[in-house]
Amino acid sequence: MHVITRATTPEASEALEPDLRRFNVAEYHQMIEAGILVEGERVQLVEGLVVQMTPHGGPHALAIQRLNKILTRGLGDTYAVRPQLPLTLGNDSEPEPDVAVVSAKDAEGPEHPRAALLVVEVSRSTLSYDRTVKAALYARHGIPEYWIVNVQQRCVEVYREPDRTAGRYRTLLTRTSGDTLEASAVPDVRLTVDELF
Repeated sequence: MHVITRATTPEASEALEPDLRRFNVAEYHQMIEAGILVEGERVQLVEGLVVQMTPHGGPHALAIQRLNKILTRGLGDTYAVRPQLPLTLGNDSEPEPDVAVVSAKDAEGPEHPRAALLVVEVSRSTLSYDRTVKAALYARHGIPEYWIVNVQQRCVEVYREPDRTAGRYRTLLTRTSGDTLEASAVPDVRLTVDELF
């Protein structure tokens, strides 16, 4: 038996990883205006990369619909609920979270809001990405609270106390069936996990 091995040097390892061309928010908007990214194409800018968004399954869409209805009904005019709309974070990210709660004043301007009090991602196939890349992004930009509605396990992961420097949240709570969800930064938000599924 012959075993063929490939010598791995630091140079060879580096050669295997391609350089990625990252875009800033202005370039991303230019691609949209120029028709490179067509209207209705489900993409978002995350840390300079144009990321294709996954299609919604039935439970995913239902959770977004229910959350949007509950939040809109409960928050009144002080806040705005933005389902699947851009949130401009820094110079290189414009994610479109499934739901974001922003101040009403920030939602009324000509630009996308640059901050949110609560961001929610409804997740099934993108759970790992939402726990790592998205959580780090939201923490670095000081989003006070981030929820992942875990469709598969029928629970909600609640991330609080963002550490902007480390790009992570200091607190993680998991809420399951029978538990109540409350947002620390938006005192009027109160619902049960069961209402989402």
